[in-house]
Amino acid sequence: MANLLNFARIMETGFKKVSAEDLDFFNSFLDEKEIFSDDESISDYSHDETEDLKFFPEIVLKPSHTEDISMIMRYCNEQNIPVTPCGARTGLSGGSLPVCGGVAMSMERFNNIIEIDERNLQATVEPGVINQVFKDAVQAKGLFYPPDPASKGSSFLGGNLAENSGGPKALKYGVTKDYVLNLEVVLPSGDIIWTGANVLKNSTGYNLTQLMVGSEGTLGVITKIVFKLIPYPSHDLTLLVPFRSAEKACEAVSAVFRAGITPSALEFMERDAIDWTLKFTDMNVPINEDIQAHLLVEVDGNDMDMLFKDCEKITEVMEQYDCDEILFADSSLQKEQLWKMRRAVGEAVKSNSVYKEEDTVVPRAELPQLLKGVKSIGKKHGFKSVCYGHAGDGNLHINIIKGDMSDKAWNEDLSKGIREIFELTVSLGGTISGEHGIGLVQKGYMDIAFSEENIAIQKGIKSIFDPKGILNPKKVFV
Repeated sequence: MANLLNFARIMETGFKKVSAEDLDFFNSFLDEKEIFSDDESISDYSHDETEDLKFFPEIVLKPSHTEDISMIMRYCNEQNIPVTPCGARTGLSGGSLPVCGGVAMSMERFNNIIEIDERNLQATVEPGVINQVFKDAVQAKGLFYPPDPASKGSSFLGGNLAENSGGPKALKYGVTKDYVLNLEVVLPSGDIIWTGANVLKNSTGYNLTQLMVGSEGTLGVITKIVFKLIPYPSHDLTLLVPFRSAEKACEAVSAVFRAGITPSALEFMERDAIDWTLKFTDMNVPINEDIQAHLLVEVDGNDMDMLFKDCEKITEVMEQYDCDEILFADSSLQKEQLWKMRRAVGEAVKSNSVYKEEDTVVPRAELPQLLKGVKSIGKKHGFKSVCYGHAGDGNLHINIIKGDMSDKAWNEDLSKGIREIFELTVSLGGTISGEHGIGLVQKGYMDIAFSEENIAIQKGIKSIFDPKGILNPKKVFV
């Protein structure tokens, strides 16, 4: 009977269902506290932060050693059992959802900072370390790891690598890929490799390190990471700039750079995003009736006089774009409050309605056209959008709100509007994801960003690493 059920499963998904014999194998080398099949655990690992989607694994494994992962992958590859790596499950594209059941392999026990090498400004860590924990640990030694996604207080470094996460500081300092030197990876075959070397320059063979970063857990399971670090900047200044027009706020963004200033962060929030966030957080930031958007601007460095001069020049630029009175954060507490407001926007928007979040990115000078187009497409298709994001690098998060839309319009017609948004984004020289990844929910739009030949090449790379397709299946590509 079991063989018949497994055959039916293979016919349906191409994969075998986890059996009692498979459980016996996992029990042969994993501790009983590393194997979970109870209803609560299965439910916990069925979702991330992507909308209200749920896909249930058949078993949850929480290995503690690279060799354990090697044995799991080798066995599952031989048995044709799907494996979905997961971490803190803070993703927004469904990247860690076990859509084919099988094994959800949590990396949460890989949570050690192995070494902080102050002499070489490097650190070796495991993928289950929380971003903020790592940032704090290196900062205590006067060093800086800049990538700071909104989920930095809970997201794992492994997930940050999987999606090539950015955050506000990406504007000046770059995204996750810019700090990864070398990776230990377990391949779907169970083989363990290092992808590069712990050096700043490397022209030896293909760059497998950078191939792994942003591959969304589809090519291998990362078990160790070697990061590059930089000295921590000693000072920062923060400005909150209100605008009477959201498009004018977007126009001001590229003007700042043309004036010769590179802020460490430059964030955009339109009026609804701010209002909802203030209500959600009970914060008190007075906003005049005619204000339609804000830019949150930060500069950092080691020379305070230069930073004040930068702020003066930024102020001169902003005043050319119909801004209201600029708020200069004059204390650490006020800075923290402003950044708390910005980082709470996503959660605040979600608390108001069923939503879909799109992660568009364009050359920064095209941001006004993107915002204008999004609003026009929303009117055409009958949906409301709340926009915010990393304006300095052209990364606009578009939250589409269900509100009063009918279930039919939401479930059947909305995809046409989303496709138009992505087509506009690509026509402006951008692409369909800046930092959230493609995962499950965006894979149907990959044809907008890539030609058939390009997609075929990427699928070919996947098949070389994972010929049976067992690792994080049904992601990225249709």
